[in-house]
Amino acid sequence: MDSGTTTGGSPLPANPTPSSGTPMVVAAPISLTVVPPPEPLASVGPSLNDARWFINRELSWLAFNERVLEEANDPQVPALERLKFLAITSSNLDEFFMIRVAGLKSQASGHVEESGPDAMSPGEQLAAISARCHEMVARCYRALLGDVLPNLDRAGVRLLPTSQLSAEGDHFVADYFAREVFPVLTPIALDPGHPFPHLRNKSLNLAVRFAPPAPGARLRYGVVPVPSVLPRLVEIPQQGKKCYVLLEDVIGRYVAQLFPGMPIEGCWAFRVTRNWDLSIDEEEAEDLLVTIEREVRRRDRGSAVRLEISAAAEQNLSDYLVRALKLGSSDVYRIDGPLNIPDLLPLLGRIDSKELHDEPFLPVIPPAVGDGERDFFRLIREKDVLLHHPYESFDPVVSFVEAAAEDPAVLAIKQTLYRTGKDSPIVRALQRAAENGKQVTALVELKARMDEEANILWARALEQSGVHVVYGLIGYKTHCKVSLVVRKEAGGLKRYVHLGTGNYNPTTAKYYSDLSLFTAREEFGFDATALFNLLTGYSKPAQWKKFRVAPLGLKAGVLELIERETAIALATGKGRIVAKMNSLADSDVIKALYRASQAGVQVELLIRGICCLRPGVPGVSERIRVVSIVDRFLEHTRIWFFEAGGKREVYLASADWMPRNFIRRVELAFPVEDPALRDRIVDEILGIALADNVKARVLKSDGTYERVQPGTGGTGLAPLRSQERYMALARRASVVAEPSPVSTHEIFTTGQRPPSRRRKKRI
Repeated sequence: MDSGTTTGGSPLPANPTPSSGTPMVVAAPISLTVVPPPEPLASVGPSLNDARWFINRELSWLAFNERVLEEANDPQVPALERLKFLAITSSNLDEFFMIRVAGLKSQASGHVEESGPDAMSPGEQLAAISARCHEMVARCYRALLGDVLPNLDRAGVRLLPTSQLSAEGDHFVADYFAREVFPVLTPIALDPGHPFPHLRNKSLNLAVRFAPPAPGARLRYGVVPVPSVLPRLVEIPQQGKKCYVLLEDVIGRYVAQLFPGMPIEGCWAFRVTRNWDLSIDEEEAEDLLVTIEREVRRRDRGSAVRLEISAAAEQNLSDYLVRALKLGSSDVYRIDGPLNIPDLLPLLGRIDSKELHDEPFLPVIPPAVGDGERDFFRLIREKDVLLHHPYESFDPVVSFVEAAAEDPAVLAIKQTLYRTGKDSPIVRALQRAAENGKQVTALVELKARMDEEANILWARALEQSGVHVVYGLIGYKTHCKVSLVVRKEAGGLKRYVHLGTGNYNPTTAKYYSDLSLFTAREEFGFDATALFNLLTGYSKPAQWKKFRVAPLGLKAGVLELIERETAIALATGKGRIVAKMNSLADSDVIKALYRASQAGVQVELLIRGICCLRPGVPGVSERIRVVSIVDRFLEHTRIWFFEAGGKREVYLASADWMPRNFIRRVELAFPVEDPALRDRIVDEILGIALADNVKARVLKSDGTYERVQPGTGGTGLAPLRSQERYMALARRASVVAEPSPVSTHEIFTTGQRPPSRRRKKRI
């Protein structure tokens, strides 16, 4: 264990749009002059441009998904939670193929040989991805069939093939097919008069092979799309356990009724994944909302990138589908089990056994905030307030906006919205505020991937309520999370600011770890106003008082902070950096961290997902330690700590250290200036995370991850699970929020976010 690593539960050591009826606004292009990074300090070791010092981005992401899959195979994880992790693994792979693999395929087909710092070509990456993904899918289904489904069976829920139904179940299925299923189906015969149909992205289908009309005749096929409007799981009345069959098995049992007079010799399920990324020229779009709305509808027709097909399907069918979809043999995934594991999650709601689920946890209302009876604006005037989600409730954030909407003294509210959910109390509060006559501005990011449709609906609803709706800067996603309230008080106008590392989504806030900061500091209010003026009026401020903003110098600021710590280490022999984020991929930042390590800085990185830095390389990164924590909550917080010669500077941010965050997004980093809050972040939040020896995995120099084991290395440490420790600390509070009605998987993958219920109770 590196010398800068904390042990046990000890803290970090001090030194180791216009109103309704008018068009919505897209800010015009502006000159975003990027602040040049500082001149790097000279490297004292090998060349830092060597491709050996960089891990491939896509393979690093697959390693993260493999860590999620490890949770699905961990016997210490409650049995039904393992199904959730399998579903998350499966859904993550869907998005990976739809976006990342699709992009690599486009590069390869266009003969683009450009490579990243790791020097892998698109073709080499696709080959490596295929090998890793085939093995990952096989592991998923071994866990499903060998562990999860048997556990469901023991808990009283059984998934049956139609061949094992009782006479009563058989009769029910026949009647259900005739009444509920048959009228909805669309059988499609494939021949020269009926070309291969366009099948929607991620849709489930049945391929049917007909008996040839004559010996030696060409094989003939048909397709039956499995309707998504019907439940995938069909409950069967059988004695004893709750029994279910899959909808495609019901259709397959009676598929001959769809093709009368055509003898059927086989029927197999398959699923197609397509390129799902949007391609938009914002400068050419006259109306960005209409353009994105049109592209969202069109992208269901993207090129195929993956074929999942039943392992029992004949090879001739697989070959036929590969040709029809213009795929290669490596794009075929033969599935021994039900396609699309997330569709099995409703089974969990049928099982009440507490020992098969995680222990319930209720987010607390921290004593610093109280139970809502105090004047929250007065509280923020008195001191900065920090919330650690999901351990501390997101309710105060919602209450902040709701109170501003109703408070007669509030004149204006400005808000960024990236991912809000389908029924957002924050959006409803903004609508009420506009209806109450307040000046309300909402920056709605229409290009938030997978949330485009929801954000289009919110943008229209907000505009109809009189909210000024804007889309931000052309060519950039607005990813920063900031809310500004302007209030008229006795001493004049006062600005209140909420800044966060996560989205304004009350439901995901119950499952994502993030930090919220409320402040009434004048310099923060000044910068928040300048930021919104940049987003709505393309007026770039002369300077930022406290904020560091991308693309206006955030990367340069990060490099400057790292280089400063490097210089301090060279001068004093002491220096320390601790950074927590989702991903680290920017090569310039990685090289700056390598130089810091070479100069003697202890670097500890808590990176949940992608990490292209290779730690532990002698002479390059031997003082760098990288830890990934995968647990019941999604690690999402971005924290940057610099020892700074004993000053202990802390920044919170919306951005990861990736090129897209620095160059193609509007991002925000801000300092934590209250000494007590800064110490809490450093000693409690970061200190506990670095001490995790239950759910932590350490990145090795060969690019693999190794699980930390309690008591290894002669330390004899007791097990410490960071998220469990945070929950224990939070439970000391006296007020808890209402439990969420949704599952972890719904939050991580499907985006289905029901209304937030905000009743509180004392304990």
